[in-house]
Order: sequence, then structure tokens, then C-alpha cells
Amino acid sequence: MNHQLTSTQAFWLGHLHHAFSLGQSLSRYAHEQGLSFADLMVWRQRLMIQKIVVPDMHRPNRFVSVAVVP
Repeated sequence: MNHQLTSTQAFWLGHLHHAFSLGQSLSRYAHEQGLSFADLMVWRQRLMIQKIVVPDMHRPNRFVSVAVVP
């Protein structure tokens, strides 16, 4: 589907792609870029509702496997 993006849509989509390319969580990316995490999430949802393809969110591993040695 061809969709002409508005400048606002392009702004937020660009940030979403940049965060994904850096492999950063959106919360960390927003903090480092001086953006509101809430705004970034709202725009991610808005773009998805408008059928605009957004990159997956990077979700760092929360658990690390360990070996227990007796």
C-alpha cells in the first residue's frame, strides 16, 4: 500500500527506525534523544493503526542463563 506520510508521521517513523537500527529499547532511545517515551509509544500505535509498517521493538534479554557449580 502506497501511503504518503505527513511530516509528523515521517518524524516519528524515522525515530522508530533509528531506535531499531541501534538495537535500543524505545525507552532508552527516547531518553537519549530527549523525546517523551509516551509520545514515541503513542505514535508507534497510531502508525500501526494507520497500516504503516513500523519496525519491531527491540526487547533486550531480561534473563541470563547461568550455570550453578556445586
